[in-house]
Amino acid sequence: MAIQQPKKQRDIHKGDRRFYLSLRAVGLLVILIFSAIVIQLARLSAPALHHFGLGFLFESNWDPVNEKFGAASFLFGTLVSSLIALVISVPVSVGVALFLTELAPKRVANFMGFLVEMLAAIPSIVYGLWGVFVLAPILRTMVEPFLKHHLGFLPLFQGAPYGVGMMAAGIILAIMITPTISAICREVFSAVSNAQREAALALGATRWEMIRLSVLRGVRPGILGAVVLGFGRALGETMAVTMVIGNRPDISPSLFAPAQTMASVIANEYAEATSDLHLSALAAIGLSLFAVSLVINSSARLLIWNFERPSRLGSAK
Repeated sequence: MAIQQPKKQRDIHKGDRRFYLSLRAVGLLVILIFSAIVIQLARLSAPALHHFGLGFLFESNWDPVNEKFGAASFLFGTLVSSLIALVISVPVSVGVALFLTELAPKRVANFMGFLVEMLAAIPSIVYGLWGVFVLAPILRTMVEPFLKHHLGFLPLFQGAPYGVGMMAAGIILAIMITPTISAICREVFSAVSNAQREAALALGATRWEMIRLSVLRGVRPGILGAVVLGFGRALGETMAVTMVIGNRPDISPSLFAPAQTMASVIANEYAEATSDLHLSALAAIGLSLFAVSLVINSSARLLIWNFERPSRLGSAK
């Protein structure tokens, strides 16, 4: 004779089942949205990719009048401007996060943390306006002439000081991604147990040695994740970069030269594109940007997994 469960217990099991199915449906919805984006971009970009082939990614000529399109200059501008932003932003972001979590008094940390987070709430168009009216004149009259005079023997600092260009775009992006990286690093540093800090200090470590050995060494995967999130935002940023990068589809080693990113060319030309091939080429650039972001985030996930794997194996032993 089967033992029947109480009605209340059966109702709880039904509720758990509904909750499981609803969460599973949400997870499948994310996969469907991702697939729909890929399929739509692939469908729109198919004519351009069929017409130009893989050479579309390696050709730098962009001539809508003669319908000759290549995405190499935009890919170059996107990656270089984002890398410049990381070079500037990562040390600042990690330093700010360390100061707020390890050195600053609680009131100062709360106030400065609020200000840093407020930077993330500023619209990108405001950053663009600030870049046009404040940053670009400073670069044109002070920073770029100084760099050209003292470091002009390097290809990076040759050419006319326009003010707008790759350097301006990199600085704007660095300011925009600093709140993201800094906020995540703060959470990562705060998650480190105080017992580790106290143990290091008890063994005679200085404050810097404690931070380096007890805090920074154990949270490298978290810092890498923060950097990747900041890099992802820099890759896709549109309006602020469009306003300060100069919007010229060239590949130049100089940081002073105008350039263009994949996001900025789509914003500039999609509304005015008339031919089907031009629209398809812009869609192909969007698909390329999507693929670049996917590859970078997937590579970062593998790096984080490699960092975490030794600690998992050690804990298992």
